[in-house]
Amino acid sequence: MAEISAQLVKQLREMTGAGFSECRTALAESNGNLEKAAEYLRKRGAATAAKKAGRVANDGIIQTYMHHNGRLGVIVEVNSETDFVARNEQFRQFAKDLALHIANAAPRYLRREDIPQEVVEKERQIQLERAVAEGKSEAVAAKIVDGRMSKWYEEIVLMEQPWFFDDSKKVSEVLAELIAQVKENIVIRRFARFELGEGGTDSAGA
Repeated sequence: MAEISAQLVKQLREMTGAGFSECRTALAESNGNLEKAAEYLRKRGAATAAKKAGRVANDGIIQTYMHHNGRLGVIVEVNSETDFVARNEQFRQFAKDLALHIANAAPRYLRREDIPQEVVEKERQIQLERAVAEGKSEAVAAKIVDGRMSKWYEEIVLMEQPWFFDDSKKVSEVLAELIAQVKENIVIRRFARFELGEGGTDSAGA
């Protein structure tokens, strides 16, 4: 078993934001491999988030972002279970970062299931016709469409977008890691993004 140095633990903490003891455990489980340890923490965070998902989160913060020229603004509601976590610096930083992410990534929906079915079917048909026009067989075209639809969801669904500050993670994964750290359910409830000259885009969900 590899020796787990304080420097190695520090590196993992800087990579993941997890606590000292959690990082030490992850490194021990991963035989000192930083990448494997980070993946271990990510999976553990997802499992913790799943366990806490049913818990009521009615506290939290309404976070705003306004671009310096006043032409772009975002409002996002992020909920926690308690006021204690709502005042937590990690929680508040996540809300600020999330507002900036929304400003830059311009999601249209919060979750995949929020997209109207007719919108999904229209996009699927467009991608199918495109694949057929490229000369692909029906079987191959179907697989290509599935792949392109996944990419489409990543572009327009907030929870599936690559995180603006670290595109190796999705927004949902960053949220799961935060839940594991603060040990409370956290919910991105809804958001609205406004840009001058364009229709406002908003999404709501519980």
